[in-house]
Amino acid sequence: MPEEVAAGIERLLGSRVVDAVSQPGGFSEGVAARVRLASGGCAFVKAASALTAPAVAAFHRREIVISRRLPRTVPAPRLLDAYDDGVWVALIFEEIPGRLPAQPWRRDELERVLAAVTDVVRILTPSPVDEALLGGLRLGGWVALANGAAGIENAVAKRIDALSPWAACHLDELAALEESAAPALAGRTLLHGDLYPFNIMLTAERVFVVDWPHAWVGAGHCDVVTLLASVSLSGMDPQPIADSHPLTRGLDPVQIDAVLAMHSGFLLRSAASAGPQADRNLVNMMVALGLASLRWLRDRR
Repeated sequence: MPEEVAAGIERLLGSRVVDAVSQPGGFSEGVAARVRLASGGCAFVKAASALTAPAVAAFHRREIVISRRLPRTVPAPRLLDAYDDGVWVALIFEEIPGRLPAQPWRRDELERVLAAVTDVVRILTPSPVDEALLGGLRLGGWVALANGAAGIENAVAKRIDALSPWAACHLDELAALEESAAPALAGRTLLHGDLYPFNIMLTAERVFVVDWPHAWVGAGHCDVVTLLASVSLSGMDPQPIADSHPLTRGLDPVQIDAVLAMHSGFLLRSAASAGPQADRNLVNMMVALGLASLRWLRDRR
């Protein structure tokens, strides 16, 4: 980080940074660090340059807007301040002295997280953030593949065929689910839009949901469905959990199927479209989560 940017962040913090520890994991380019201040305080800082990581900088700007509008009752880190000089964008959050959930999932931690997500849906319905301030919906991909002409979509389709022969044989069915998904996704809840274990922090007493740039407004069950889709990677069957969870147990099956189709389409098409410069950890994660959603959908149908 350039010295003048670090100095600008220190001015917002009101104290000199005497120690900064980069945080492991995550998939975004840029700084992610817990900092200690000469004043004795602490904070979490994440930052990116619009010159070297334009998409991440754009996400940071959107997250600033969203975080400033989240009610204090939402279990999310409080945004203390933000820095934006037109190139570098930084968010300064209160530090959460917690850790990521264990992976594979521990059942007790999963239950804590599911209870917290239920509370978040209650607090964020109706959405406190105007939809015009949010980004585009990061769901869907099967329709584009089904309608793809010669060229990139055909190449992507071949990669997906190799990942999931079942998807290749059911492409028309998946595209039809996607095309009719709008009623199943409609709602008034501000959803996180990227609810996976790596965006959750656990303390001894609380569950925090972090990283909100992909928030969108829709049906309250959507985040729970995408989170549950990931539990099969830990050897758990998501269906019994969905059958008992208050946000999913009474739903028309099509409402869950539509989310799984849209979710798997986005992840697998994005992963199959990734170029050679893409972060392979990110691509592998998207493939694993996309296939997990697809397996659950296949079993349900």
